[in-house]
Amino acid sequence: MKAYTEKIKADSNDAKRVLLQLQGLYLFMGLAGGMFNPYINPILVAQGFSSKETGFIMAFGTLVSIILQPIWGILVDKFKKTRFVLVISLLVPASLAYFYNIQVYFILILIYTLCTIFQVTQIPVADSYAVTAARAANTSYGMIRLFGSIGTGVGGFAAGMYLSQFSIHMLWLPFLLFNILSAILASTLPRQTSISSSSVTFSVGLARLLRNRTFLLFLTGCFLVNQTLTAFNSFFVISFQMAGGSVTMTGTALLLASITNVPSMLAAAFILRKWGHERTMLLAAGAYMLRWGIQWLWPTPEVMIGVQVLHGLSFGFFYIAAVEYVASVTGREMQATGQSLFNMVFAGLGGIVGNMLNGYLLDSGGPSLMYLACTISAALGSVILYIVSRQAKEQRRAYSLE
Repeated sequence: MKAYTEKIKADSNDAKRVLLQLQGLYLFMGLAGGMFNPYINPILVAQGFSSKETGFIMAFGTLVSIILQPIWGILVDKFKKTRFVLVISLLVPASLAYFYNIQVYFILILIYTLCTIFQVTQIPVADSYAVTAARAANTSYGMIRLFGSIGTGVGGFAAGMYLSQFSIHMLWLPFLLFNILSAILASTLPRQTSISSSSVTFSVGLARLLRNRTFLLFLTGCFLVNQTLTAFNSFFVISFQMAGGSVTMTGTALLLASITNVPSMLAAAFILRKWGHERTMLLAAGAYMLRWGIQWLWPTPEVMIGVQVLHGLSFGFFYIAAVEYVASVTGREMQATGQSLFNMVFAGLGGIVGNMLNGYLLDSGGPSLMYLACTISAALGSVILYIVSRQAKEQRRAYSLE
C-alpha cells in the first residue's frame, strides 16, 4: 500500500513538472512568434513588395507545408521521435529568420517555405503534449495554452518598443533567442506521449477521419472562420498603419489582442463544461463576425485597437474548443492524426486562402473591403458550425435513448 501511494505521488510530481515545462515552452514560443510573425509582411513590404506579392509568398509556403505535413506524422509514427521533431521545428525557422532581409523574391519564397515546413508541425506536436499533460495533471489544456497567449501579447508589445530603437530588419535577433530557449525546454520533455504511442498510423487514422461527415463539416466551418484570422496575423500591422496608426500603437494593439486570450483560456474549461464544444465554437464564430464587422464599418486606429478585446472571445474560445473537440472525437489512438488534420485545415488551408484573398483585397479596396469579406466568411462558417452543433445534439439524444 505504501509503495502504491509513493508511486501515485511520484506520478503526480512528474505530471506537475511536465506541466511547468510546457507552460514555459508555450511562453517562449509565444514571445518568439509575437515579436516576429506579425512583422514578416511589413519586413517584406519595406523591401518594396506589395501586399498581394507578400500574400503569395505566404500562401505558397503554406501550401507546400500542407503537402509535406503528413510526412511529419509518418516520421513520428515510424521512428517515435516526437521530442526531436519539436526541437528541430523550433531551431530551423530561427536559424533562417535573418534571410528575410534578402531582397530577392525567389529566395524569399524559398526561405518562407522552408520556415513554414518546419513551423507547421510545432502546434500539433506541442498540443498533443499539452492535452496529455493537462489530463495527467488534472487540469485543462487552456491552463497551458494561455502561457502562449501571454508570450504572444508581451512579444507584440515588446516588438513595438524594439522597433522604436532598432530597424525592422533586426527583428530576427530576438526571434532567434526565444526559439533557442524554447528548443532547450522542448528537449527536456518526456520521450513518449500519446502522439508517439498511438496504435493507429497516420495514414489509417487520416482515412478514418475523412469518412466522418460531421468531422468534415467541422473542418469546413473551421476553415471559413480561420481564414479570416490572416487579416490579423498577416495584415493587421499593414492595415493599421494604412488607417493612420503608429508603430508604438501597433504594439499596444497586439498586446491587447493577445492578453485577452488569458481570461478566455482560464474561463474556457468552465464554458466548455457548461456549453459543450460545439456551442462554444459557435459563440466564438459570432465574436469573429462582430470583430470584423466593426472594423469594416469603422476602420480607424482607435476602433481597430479597441476591437482587439474581442480576440480572446473569438480566437481564444474557438481554438481551445476546437482542439478539445478534436481530442474528444478522435480519441487517444488517433489524437496526433486528428490534431495534424485539424491544423492542416485550420492554419494550413485557411492560411493559404486567407493570405492570398486578404492580401488581394487589401491592395484592391483597403482595410474596409478586407474586413467586409472576413465578416461574410465568418458568418458562413457560423452557419456550418450550427449544423455541426445540431448533429451533435441529435447524436447525444439518440445515444441516451439506447
